[in-house]
Amino acid sequence: MDGNGHAHQHEATSSPPTLPPVNGSDPELSASGRIDDLEVPKALDTPRISVTEFGSETPPTYIDTELESEEPEPEPQAELEAEVVTPQETTERQRDDHESDDDNDSIPPPTPSKNVTEEEQDDRPLPPPPTPAEPKSPHSTNGRHDSRPLSPSLSTTSGTSTNAHKRSMTSFQGHHMSSVLLSSALDAIASSKEAKRSIPLKESTQKALDLLQSGRVAESPRDILEPLRLACETRNEKLTAVSLDCISKLIGFDFFADEDIDLPQGASPPPSPNPHNRRSSMPDSSTSIPQPSLVDLVAHTIVSCYTESTQDTVSVQIVKAILNLVVSNTTIVHHSSLLKCIRTVYNIYMLSAELRTQQVAQAALSQMVDHIFNRSKPDEQSRQSIERRDSLAPSVPGSYSETAFSESPRVRSTDALPGNGPEAATDLPAEDSTSTVQSTSEDQEESAEPSVSAANIDERTEPTEPTEPAPEGAPEGVEMREHRLTLRDLFVKDSFLIFRALCKKSREPLSVESERDPKSPAMRSKLFALQLILRILNSHMAFIVDPTSILYSVSNNEAAPFGQAIAQHLCLSVSKNVISPVPDIFEISVEIFWRILSGMRNKLKKEIEVLLHEIFIPILEMKTSTLKQKAVIMGMFSRLCQDPQALVEIYLNYDCDREAADNIYEHLMNIISKFGTIAAGSIPHAKPTPEPPSPASPAPKNQGHQMPSWNSGVLSVSGTLDTSSLGHSDAQLKRQALEALVNVLRSLAVWGTASVASTSKGQDMVPPSSARSMGESRRDTNSFSAFGSTEALRQPTPQQSDDPGRFESAKQRKTALLEGIKKFNYKPKKGIEFLIDTGFILSKDPKDVATFLFHTDGLNKAMLGEYLGEGDPQNVAIMHHFVDILDFSGLAFVDALRAFLQKFRLPGESQKIDRFVLKFAERYIEHNPKIAFVNAETAYVLSYSVIMLNTDHYNPQVKNRMTKQDFIKNNRGINDGTDLPEEMLSEIFDDIDSNEIRMEDEIEAKILQQGSTGLANALSGVGRDLQKEAYILQTSGMSNKTEAMFRNLRSSHRSDQFFSASHTIHVRAMLEVAWMAFLAGLSGPLQESEEQEIVELCLDGFKNAIRIACFFDLELQRNAFVTTLGKFTFLNNLGEMKAKNMDAIRALLDVAVSDGNNLKGSWKDVLTCVSQLEHMQLIGTGVDLPDKRGRSKKLNEELANESRSTHITVAADMVFSLSHHLSSTAIVDFVRALCAVSWEEIQSSGPSQHPRLFSLQKLVDISYYNMNRIRIEWSNLWEILGEHFNQVCCHPNAHVGFFALDALRQLAMRFLEKEELAHFMFQKDFLKPFEYTMIHNLNPDIRDMVLQCLHQMIQARVQNLRSGWRTMFGVFSAASKAQNERIAHSAFELVTRLNRDNFTQIVKYGAFTDLIVCITEFCKVSKYQKISLLAIAMLRGVIPVMVKNPECLILLDKPKSNPEQGLDEGMIKFWWPILFGFRDIIMNGEDLEVRRLALDSLFTTLKTYGSRYPVEFWDTVCNELLLQIFAPLKNKAEMTRFSTQEDMSVWLSTTMIQALRDLVDLYTFFFDTLDRMLDGLFDLLCICICQEDNTLSRIGTSCLQQFLESNVKKFSPALWEKVISTFSRLFRTTTPHQLFDESLRADIDVEEVQAQNGDANGSTDGKITHEDRQRIFAQIIFKCILQLLLIETTTDLLRNQDFYTTIPADQLLKLLGVLNHSYRFAHEFNEDKDLRTGLWKVGFMKHLPNLLKQETTSSSTVIHNLLLMHHDQRPEYQAARPQIIERLLLLGLEILDTYTKLRPDPSGKNVLTWNPVVAETLDGFSRLDDKTFARYLSAIYPLAVELLSREIPPEIRQPLKTYFTRVGLAQRIIDSTS
Repeated sequence: MDGNGHAHQHEATSSPPTLPPVNGSDPELSASGRIDDLEVPKALDTPRISVTEFGSETPPTYIDTELESEEPEPEPQAELEAEVVTPQETTERQRDDHESDDDNDSIPPPTPSKNVTEEEQDDRPLPPPPTPAEPKSPHSTNGRHDSRPLSPSLSTTSGTSTNAHKRSMTSFQGHHMSSVLLSSALDAIASSKEAKRSIPLKESTQKALDLLQSGRVAESPRDILEPLRLACETRNEKLTAVSLDCISKLIGFDFFADEDIDLPQGASPPPSPNPHNRRSSMPDSSTSIPQPSLVDLVAHTIVSCYTESTQDTVSVQIVKAILNLVVSNTTIVHHSSLLKCIRTVYNIYMLSAELRTQQVAQAALSQMVDHIFNRSKPDEQSRQSIERRDSLAPSVPGSYSETAFSESPRVRSTDALPGNGPEAATDLPAEDSTSTVQSTSEDQEESAEPSVSAANIDERTEPTEPTEPAPEGAPEGVEMREHRLTLRDLFVKDSFLIFRALCKKSREPLSVESERDPKSPAMRSKLFALQLILRILNSHMAFIVDPTSILYSVSNNEAAPFGQAIAQHLCLSVSKNVISPVPDIFEISVEIFWRILSGMRNKLKKEIEVLLHEIFIPILEMKTSTLKQKAVIMGMFSRLCQDPQALVEIYLNYDCDREAADNIYEHLMNIISKFGTIAAGSIPHAKPTPEPPSPASPAPKNQGHQMPSWNSGVLSVSGTLDTSSLGHSDAQLKRQALEALVNVLRSLAVWGTASVASTSKGQDMVPPSSARSMGESRRDTNSFSAFGSTEALRQPTPQQSDDPGRFESAKQRKTALLEGIKKFNYKPKKGIEFLIDTGFILSKDPKDVATFLFHTDGLNKAMLGEYLGEGDPQNVAIMHHFVDILDFSGLAFVDALRAFLQKFRLPGESQKIDRFVLKFAERYIEHNPKIAFVNAETAYVLSYSVIMLNTDHYNPQVKNRMTKQDFIKNNRGINDGTDLPEEMLSEIFDDIDSNEIRMEDEIEAKILQQGSTGLANALSGVGRDLQKEAYILQTSGMSNKTEAMFRNLRSSHRSDQFFSASHTIHVRAMLEVAWMAFLAGLSGPLQESEEQEIVELCLDGFKNAIRIACFFDLELQRNAFVTTLGKFTFLNNLGEMKAKNMDAIRALLDVAVSDGNNLKGSWKDVLTCVSQLEHMQLIGTGVDLPDKRGRSKKLNEELANESRSTHITVAADMVFSLSHHLSSTAIVDFVRALCAVSWEEIQSSGPSQHPRLFSLQKLVDISYYNMNRIRIEWSNLWEILGEHFNQVCCHPNAHVGFFALDALRQLAMRFLEKEELAHFMFQKDFLKPFEYTMIHNLNPDIRDMVLQCLHQMIQARVQNLRSGWRTMFGVFSAASKAQNERIAHSAFELVTRLNRDNFTQIVKYGAFTDLIVCITEFCKVSKYQKISLLAIAMLRGVIPVMVKNPECLILLDKPKSNPEQGLDEGMIKFWWPILFGFRDIIMNGEDLEVRRLALDSLFTTLKTYGSRYPVEFWDTVCNELLLQIFAPLKNKAEMTRFSTQEDMSVWLSTTMIQALRDLVDLYTFFFDTLDRMLDGLFDLLCICICQEDNTLSRIGTSCLQQFLESNVKKFSPALWEKVISTFSRLFRTTTPHQLFDESLRADIDVEEVQAQNGDANGSTDGKITHEDRQRIFAQIIFKCILQLLLIETTTDLLRNQDFYTTIPADQLLKLLGVLNHSYRFAHEFNEDKDLRTGLWKVGFMKHLPNLLKQETTSSSTVIHNLLLMHHDQRPEYQAARPQIIERLLLLGLEILDTYTKLRPDPSGKNVLTWNPVVAETLDGFSRLDDKTFARYLSAIYPLAVELLSREIPPEIRQPLKTYFTRVGLAQRIIDSTS
């Protein structure tokens, strides 16, 4: 039979199938057991659309298997046998009087929004009118002429239409019908006794026979139906069967097809087709009562045949007729008539005592329901039929098209299922459009009257042409103007009514007896209804979620999607039934919810959240739920875990939604993980208790056999979970949980890494979980192979609403909110501060805080009460605002108090309670001003009284309970002195007495805590299933709460926009929030179980988790999973290794091969395991490898063989052999990890002669494998490898070093085969480990091997060497420092050979500098002087070779293209290394002879080739090289390079002094070139002179004097300026100004005391210590010495005739000024006797200090040179004579005055020192010219006279005599001639 109920002709001759057993025989039902209350709504009396073309060109089909023959009366049972399928569990129905009660529970219709005015509508664009169908002849039916008008009217007198149907007995609707079909039935009726008794029956039969004889049957179908109807009313079994059979066949031949299909457009009360009279009483033609349509009359005729006493044969005929009628494509039955048909078959199924009849009814009912939904689908077949029926429908421009409606805001449009494409998501209004549709005609539907015929519809009901269409996308509240219903709209309405009726039927409660008796009518009814719901959801989900499946309301012109319309009914059905303790009901409810979750989650976002959070997850966690229940729910969640898109969308829509009550995904993963890790036998669940049979429900007849599964037989649904094997043990549930976890990880891996998989494989994409059977309870390892390229799991283009950043932010916000709630529940004040800081509470304003506290779930109500009850003004204000949010309007006092106390737990402190009660009383009175309370105080006192009454009644510690009279007495006079009405107080007392005021949380907690503990409970529970009772008690509260939440869902302000997932990045966050649950859930079973399947599941989970963590670079998660998996290999504990550990090894190797590109730091764990595996293989082969304690390890032989298996060996080798496929970053991580493992291996081997070198060898292998990578990748790679080789080659174990060096040599040989371009340094870097080894490994054998390796490379690859030359010379340089002469000698020989044979190559490839550095290093060798001398000779010999080498000349002779370019390249590349090498030897050479040779070579080379140097190069040579030789003089830190003070002294006294002299000589030699650099020389000489070393100072002054005397004639005025500035600086630097520092003359006793009591540094109050003073004294003395030395040098220079004659006069005056300053400083010091005495006292000198020599020497020099200048006749001197005379007179007078006052010391040394000075001064004065002499005579003469009073020494007598003689002559006292 096809989906429309038509039997296929090829099955006509098939024999009836053998019927499988069903649920027992029919029960013994009383009248109360009749199920006749299926909803039958009233027909919608509206005008109809005339359909001119429908039907089929093929012969009609029937319910029976044989085509209609000439036999008058076929066997009815035989006709149905081919169609019967075994039914499943049955259901129980209630009576009609419950229907109205159910409907009263429906949500009331919403108040529509304000209508949009016509003006507003005018402004909106009109939708395009539907394209009219191609017109056909109005009188053509199936190709034949039809004269009927579009709206025919039935004649009430004859029962025929005005224009008769053109039916033919031989050709009707294209099908041939034999007259025997009617004649046999009519003859049987006419010949019956009932026809003789009933005149109407007889007459109608005769009339029908006459029509038959005349061939006018087709014109009067009602006349033909009338005798059949009356025959059915006789209740004669035979007549009824014959009539029904005839009617059934006529239906099959489309005899009753009404071509004027009613399409109701408005509501009107329909009549009943003779409901109260069994006799035919057709109304008179003059009456205006509308008559039922022919189809409705046929339906009524059939269903009225059934009563409680109807025989089964008749019942089968009724089912047959109804089935043919309902599934007919031409005889359309709908609405009330359809519901009557469904109800009748339902009752037959429920009330029939015969199993066969039940099977027939069950099969027919399921087929009818399928047909009803199939015809509503817009599929191709249905669409063609609908188009034929709609072809003549008038175009209604105001009606909404399906597309337009899908965009209307009245319909909640959400993201479509995968494959349907995204849709615009809009928010639903507060009013529920579902309720609107439901309430359209719900009151009318209860009457269940059939629809009326179009013949009796008043003309006023004809629809008028709409004046204005509703604009597309009209806002909420705008009614769609007169939407013209199509036939499909009617079919959709029929589907909705059927579905709603089934949902209501499934929600009917079961009694305890019915629950215990699975064969009871109520149980069968509920199960049957649930089965039909599941069947609908399974088979017709596409129709339900199709956006074009729209339910229109005729009464208020509103509409809603079909899925939205059924949402509440469906979810209420699930919530009512899933809590059932009956296993079948529970299981089928879970299956229904799975269909909702998988197919309707984008339509029912909030409903699914409620069901999950309030029912399914709690049942999993409840201790009172059975193991079977947990297993079934776990099975459902397992299927969810196999759907990647569903998982991701669950996370996005709930875990990332702040308003969602729970993190569904995270919570679910934690629960599943918990089930997977809990110990077997420890899972909390109710123990199944066998239930005794109920005595009230005896076993019905024919049903004594075992009940089959609810999902077998005719109502079996594909894709359901087989629960028969579930819930038998804790271990099985643990297995389920593990499978679920693994499936989650598989799904996330498939979803998250799909783009990579599709890119790499390029396979065609297949759909996601839809491609797999939903009935799979578990998946094999390759289960996801069905997905193919998993890019198809997501929408092809990321949806605009799917913004990963937005979801990440939302998740962070939600996490922060939960953290804030957690803080509040611990410390409310800190929580509030946190919530304000994070922005969840807008401000500290009490109103904002109160609003948050009131509307936020999860807050601990006890803490909330404590916080609100605080006496702080802020808290009080918050509490007041909190209470102000509550609305007590219209509530009774106790109800208001209950609502008030539900929001928080009342604190125990009386003052806090008082504040709460005060505010409550105020708020209650404010909302209820008309109550009997005089003022708020009354409410305040009564509140306290009620709270006390509640405590009194329910506190177990109170023994004497308060009575009602006591309560009334206690409350007298509280109403402002008057009494409250006693009735009010009595009601309050009764309310509290019957219902304790308790928080809902407390009630739920108490239920959870209930258990059969204690002897009393044990005794009271005898014969009772206490756990089941606790489960029922607990789940009833859940159901009620859920139902209330459903009813309030649409009024909430929360957005129900569903977000469809399309981005892979969501998987990252999903793993981050649940990775610990995954890790725990996988680790536990893997550790505990030895079962192979469990191990494979766990390892598969690990691999997928690692893949996700790697793909999204989750370092913490990746490391956790990889490390854990590595530990499960047990490779570090071989003694306890088992077979599962080998599986773990395989898994880890698979991870390395498949996810190596993203392992990063986790490569370390993988490669460690590979290393340990190789170790294990060695042990397995018999190699004795002791552990760290020296004990040999032993291994199980089987495991040892397994470790050497091909799989493991190949996989381990692939880790390395495929490394060249790793990305550029992954190979770096891989090599870094392998180096670390290699080092650990080597370290673990210690000094063994056979160290573990497995990983080191693998490093060599992967170096070979990856050597062809691009250079930049190889450089990054070798940076790590080179460091490791550095480390390994220097390992203390020589065996390791030899192996590493040999491996390195082999790699180098291979690497040097590759050509290197110029200016690259790959060879240099590659060979660096050789250099490092030579430097750091002191083992001579290792060093010798390094040289041997290089020697081999030079011999084999010398032509390929490029930048490698540099590293080689670095190695030789390091070898020069070897303590072993053999090493140094071998290296030097190699260098000598290279210098001799390969000098040109060395220069060509840029290694000349390295060669020179290498030779220089050999020159500095101290132990082997022979090598050093040979090396210095080689270095000197390089110079002539270099200047002649063509490669060198190319650069040396290359002219500068740009003068501003700087130094010539050739000078820097060739000359500079040589010169610097000499300088290096001078500075660092340890052998004196070598230093001398180097010094000589340096200056010889400069003098020899310096003329070729450009000036710029000379600048560099002087500043960067020559002057740097004396760096130790400038920087004391340079002194530290000398190992001892003696070495430094030797270097200073030999090498440096010679260098200084050579430098001065060089400056003299190239004075014309170097004069521009004299500043550096003068600075050097100044530094040298100022050294606190007498030798250096004297050498410095000597060199300065030498340089000036040698070049005095070359100086320009500018150079003279520099010279005089140098002298000025020297004198200034060496002047001992510290002599006048008073701190140096502090009292010696005080100083000593301070030194003793001072701090650790010996200083107190900032005074200097004794040691510091002595150091300063030494510096002062040395400065005094330097002053004398400089004065002597200056005096010597001035006595040099060339110097004097060359120096300009102004510069000479400056120089004399410097000397004069020195004189005056000394004179001032010598004159201050107190100062000198003080210094002497503090120990400055042993005798009284003086600067006599400095004073006299400087003054003598100045006097002498001033006199010379005075007598110099050169013009410039003559010009300066006034200045000279002035200086001379001042100084001379001062000298004479000083001498006259001089008191001789005991030795007379001071006088003797001054005598020459005074004599020269007097002599000078005597030789002044006459004019000058006369001018200053008055000033000089008195001093000269004063000298006469002293004892005049001989050297003064003559000058004095001369002076006086000159005076006499000047004054003419003496004649010049005398």
